[in-house]
Amino acid sequence: MSSPLIPQKTASQTPKPRLRMNSAFKQLWSIHWWMAGCYLLLFVGGFSMVRMPEDTILQENAYTLHKSLGSLTMALLTWRIFWLQRVWWRKYTHRRPLVDGEWMRTFLLHTAIYVFMLAVPISGFFLSNSYQSGNVPFFWVATVPDLFPQNAAVVDLARDLHFWIGYTFLAFIVLHAIDQKKYMRSLWRRSNQALKKALLK
Repeated sequence: MSSPLIPQKTASQTPKPRLRMNSAFKQLWSIHWWMAGCYLLLFVGGFSMVRMPEDTILQENAYTLHKSLGSLTMALLTWRIFWLQRVWWRKYTHRRPLVDGEWMRTFLLHTAIYVFMLAVPISGFFLSNSYQSGNVPFFWVATVPDLFPQNAAVVDLARDLHFWIGYTFLAFIVLHAIDQKKYMRSLWRRSNQALKKALLK
């Protein structure tokens, strides 16, 4: 799989060398998978919690976890952008990227994913804050400051925005997985091999 949201092709790559796993890249790659796990839980939890019995402790805790993970992804995204800039700087300081069709396709897809990684939690804040102020808990220990004022008139709009932005983002994640299908197959094989070894022990 290519580095997280970094087109790999540069003008000097003849033949294409393997990317050196420097510390900044490793840090970025780690954040990539942490965020992937958070978004997996957000999508599964978001789909499940709206189908739970209304006004129950189970649903209340599910909403708390969902909102907390949304806040966490925003913090991770900020951290990720910092490390992404460091990787880009090291990669392209002395070598300009070869801007061809493949590079542009990868760049635009990854840019869209970054936009959605920000838009999804922001739309969630918009929905929660519009419904009620102080309505975004952080793992049962704190409340995240409001980003938007309480406004009952826009709750339905906020709900629609969060829904459609979220599922459009999911579509882009699927496109990203298809784009990285060779890596995904390799990851699946390694996971199966590791599981088999663990079961045989």
